[in-house]
Amino acid sequence: MMPIESLVGVAIIALGMVLSPGPNMVYLTSRAISQGRLAGLISLAGVALGFVCYLVAAALGLAALFKAVPLAYDVVRVAGGIYLGYLAWNMLKPNGGSPFQARELPPHSPRRLFTLGLVTNLLNPKIALMYSALIPQFIDPSQGSTLQQFLQLGLVQIVIAVTVNGLIVLAASRVSCFLAERPSAMRTQRWVSGTVLGVFAVDILLRKPMA
Repeated sequence: MMPIESLVGVAIIALGMVLSPGPNMVYLTSRAISQGRLAGLISLAGVALGFVCYLVAAALGLAALFKAVPLAYDVVRVAGGIYLGYLAWNMLKPNGGSPFQARELPPHSPRRLFTLGLVTNLLNPKIALMYSALIPQFIDPSQGSTLQQFLQLGLVQIVIAVTVNGLIVLAASRVSCFLAERPSAMRTQRWVSGTVLGVFAVDILLRKPMA
């Protein structure tokens, strides 16, 4: 079992990222608002499969890479810290938009909903960097198999992302109406998420490189 600090660290980053507006949130909320909760949940199933694909591919590839080239860990550490800082800046700047704005979309079949959910996640740069540059920050080769550590941390991210996105889908219509009447609420959400991501960006960039 990995140290609880690593699991909590990934959980906090995963929570901050899933609450920040991005391709997955925009697609899921737009589908739930325009076509109903069931459509949103079917789309979420596709998104979840995308997470699993990233987890398996990244775990196998990065585990081998870190074993062969230890310097690669420090490369992704710096890349991850910079990307977290970029996300924090986009969250904190004053002109950020809301994915909960009501919009009209043509209805899709269940198969297309699932497929587009999968494709949206596979093409999501936030998730690509989550697995290639952020989760590796919490892997410690001295704790044993890097593959097992990656799988454990990835599962934490998947559980949090799917759970939060599921709650967002179920509440999308209500949240859309709430935020339309209270624009300050979205600003508060952006500031909280942006601050959390910014703190982790500084912490990652200041960590001691691997020997």
